[in-house]
Amino acid sequence: MGVEERRQQLIGVALELFSQRSPDDVSIDEIATAAGISRPLVYHYFPGKLSLYEAALKRAADDLADRFVEAREGPLGTRLLRVMRRYFDFVDDHGPGFAALMRGGPAVGSSTTNALIDSVRQAAYDQILSHLRVENPPARLELVIRSWISLAESTALIWLDGRRIPRDELEVQLVHDFAALAAVSAAHDEEMSALLRHMLRDEPHDGPFTDLAARLIALAS
Repeated sequence: MGVEERRQQLIGVALELFSQRSPDDVSIDEIATAAGISRPLVYHYFPGKLSLYEAALKRAADDLADRFVEAREGPLGTRLLRVMRRYFDFVDDHGPGFAALMRGGPAVGSSTTNALIDSVRQAAYDQILSHLRVENPPARLELVIRSWISLAESTALIWLDGRRIPRDELEVQLVHDFAALAAVSAAHDEEMSALLRHMLRDEPHDGPFTDLAARLIALAS
């Protein structure tokens, strides 16, 4: 193999192993065996396990960021639901690696890995702003979006620990959470109130935002 081809192969092998166990529990020997090469040859392409992990993380981070890309067509609630399904596809496929990344640890403590994590969060934030068609977000909107992104991360981590709640229910719940956070903020701010009305303007009768409203009305009665 050429140099870049071999590097990409090792990154793919590492990602596969990291999806099964925490990166801290995967050795260079295991990566070499899975790739069908010797341990010294792994070090020929990567100076150490951390550099290989960072390269694998970069590929995974790009993949995860892409999960938030969605065409700006149709009701917002439906778009967010599609995003959450792709997000949980990633979490499902990369469970231990995702958990190790978000919880931190010896293998993920470098400034490079922290920057990659932040880049995914920023990509998600930018995508949500794009869907809302807001270029200069007010402080309350930024708080809502960044809080929701953190909530999605923590929800995914809790789900991975036993998967006691059906995944599809959590996907819908997170879309409801976004609407609920926006509604609470709208109750305190006229600018957010106008934005919430815009969000709900094209919501169909069977959309996730309408579903949340119906559930809350039923609880109140």
